[in-house]
Amino acid sequence: MFCQAGRQTVNYAPVMDLLRTKNVAIKLIVGLANPGAEYAATRHNAGAWYVDLLAERLRAPLREEPKFFGYTSHITLEGEDVRLLVPTTFMNLSGKAVGAMASFYRIQPDEILVAHDELDLPPGVAKFKLGGGHGGHNGLKDIISKLGNNPNFHRLRVGIGHPGDKNKVVGFVLGKPPVSEQKLIDEAIDEAARCTEMWFKEGLAKATSRLHTFKAQ
Repeated sequence: MFCQAGRQTVNYAPVMDLLRTKNVAIKLIVGLANPGAEYAATRHNAGAWYVDLLAERLRAPLREEPKFFGYTSHITLEGEDVRLLVPTTFMNLSGKAVGAMASFYRIQPDEILVAHDELDLPPGVAKFKLGGGHGGHNGLKDIISKLGNNPNFHRLRVGIGHPGDKNKVVGFVLGKPPVSEQKLIDEAIDEAARCTEMWFKEGLAKATSRLHTFKAQ
């Protein structure tokens, strides 16, 4: 169903700090989204598409859990207990769900991986990142706030492209990608799911190297 991975030249310098955290044990994987059928197929929900795929691949269906303000599941990867979470809050309140689950299970920020849509990457590309700002993404902004203003959690940036005009960003992220772009996004998410499993099996360095050289065709 998916195309063969493309290859591209990569500058690894910006990810060296991330690679040094090779043995990080991720305990919570979050996919950001807006709730409701009207938003399900919009670009802003790309993070949730990734968590949905992980849950499907690992046969761990998501179920609504009101105390965590989201859909959750529990998986085991290479002996590690990992929680999956898709908040049912609106995007700008994502931290409410993440904070609740992190507090309940005593999960530290650097044990969290948050998947989100990324305007600065094209469709067909996804990349891991550790820490940094929110880049104007309201979901990340609220998570940072609810984690005690700590931005040092892992991110999976799922490329959706940019409309080319900052005044069109809101309509763009809340719009549905055309079929050709959706195919590229789906392929990148599929590769990201495979690389997430590789992270647990072979370490973050190998998973990052593979994901950061992938470009859907």
